[in-house]
Amino acid sequence: MKKNDLILGILIMVVWGLNFSVIKLGVNEIDPLLLTALRFTLATLPAIFFVKKPDVSWYYLIVYGWLFAIGIWGMATWSIQAGLSAGMASVLLQMNVVFGLFLGYFLLKESLPINKIIGSGLALGGLLLSLTVTDGSVTQLGLMLILFAAISWSLASITVKKAGTKQVFAFSLWAMAFAPIPLFLIVYFQSGSDAFVQLSTQFNDRVIFSVLFQAYPVTLLGYWIWNRLLVTYPLTTVAPLTLLVPIFGLLGGVLFYQEEVGMIKLVASLCVISGILIGFVNVRKLKKI
Repeated sequence: MKKNDLILGILIMVVWGLNFSVIKLGVNEIDPLLLTALRFTLATLPAIFFVKKPDVSWYYLIVYGWLFAIGIWGMATWSIQAGLSAGMASVLLQMNVVFGLFLGYFLLKESLPINKIIGSGLALGGLLLSLTVTDGSVTQLGLMLILFAAISWSLASITVKKAGTKQVFAFSLWAMAFAPIPLFLIVYFQSGSDAFVQLSTQFNDRVIFSVLFQAYPVTLLGYWIWNRLLVTYPLTTVAPLTLLVPIFGLLGGVLFYQEEVGMIKLVASLCVISGILIGFVNVRKLKKI
């Protein structure tokens, strides 16, 4: 990978990792799903008017939009509001790689090499170990929500494959346009009009920063650069960069919220990250060495 592209890739991983702390900043003030709805409203408007609709079925756009915005980020944001620390949310969301392997095997009949099986076992071990964390950074509801988000991420990836689009950025942008209204409706059915009425008093500098950071650096800029790297380089070259996300996620939690990283949490995080890294190893190339 070229030096400038590598630097850009690492910077995006920093932004994506710190995003979990920025999400926590917002959910401390307003409803997590309302925060997510505002994020994707700003991410799609007015940008969608300048990007042509990709040549794919509306069905795939709607399904991906709901999985990406509601399933992944709606649930991930909610998990932090439900007590899961920003650092652990960033680590456990990486379980989408493990879930994706098994969903790809059963739904798409993809192969499952031995290194991916071993890596998945190690990552699952890290997940189970995280259940024993007792410092208050892992809650039962938070864990359930972040795992739902991870599964949604895997299903979203399968949806992209099924859609067969090469216009990944346009696909993501147009798909996200279907997310805000369902999210607003969910908030209304959960909390009634109070959540919207109270927004005028809750909408302070912290909420504004959280929404803007998630909408522009994280979503629009981040996914534009990421998709450009995916088009330019092989997936095996680009994908390992995502392992930096939980590292910066943990650092963000420590720096901004003084989250403790005890031995059990550290080992659990290393198991998840190492397991995913093992899954990226090219076994065929190793055999030739």
